[in-house]
Amino acid sequence: MQPARDHVDGVMSQITGVTEDERASKELFMRLRRVTHHLETELRRELGAFGIELWEMELLGALKRAGEPYRLSAGALLATMRLTSGGVTKRVAGLERKGLVRRDIDPGDRRQILVSLTDEGVRRAFEVFGTKTETETRLLGLLPAPTRRRLNDDLRRLLLAWED
Repeated sequence: MQPARDHVDGVMSQITGVTEDERASKELFMRLRRVTHHLETELRRELGAFGIELWEMELLGALKRAGEPYRLSAGALLATMRLTSGGVTKRVAGLERKGLVRRDIDPGDRRQILVSLTDEGVRRAFEVFGTKTETETRLLGLLPAPTRRRLNDDLRRLLLAWED
């Protein structure tokens, strides 16, 4: 029995003049892009109910993972999020306007700014990440657990090679 064909199979049937190794890489690249698109589209839809964008979720997540009192220095956010200082400042300002974070001067070092989740920010972060987990599980749970573990191991190896 022939396996089901997806969009990538159709595209690849039109591509000639590549080696089998190049073909496998192209297929994987296209599928990863399509999977990412589907995941982000669904997550954006789910987050829309909370008035939160993907980029805002990253900052909420960094502060939530910091644990109580859900606070990080601007420098720690820079390192955690791998953004420029301008990128972090823009995101913090956006969430501050929504009442989800606040900026305070570090009493121990007045040159430092501390970014904290407000009470509303804590409540919203827990709601958002609960929904995010449910969405991830619903979408990726279509694959058996051993397959998800194998994909995680393979993608981790790839990321370690690229990000080292």
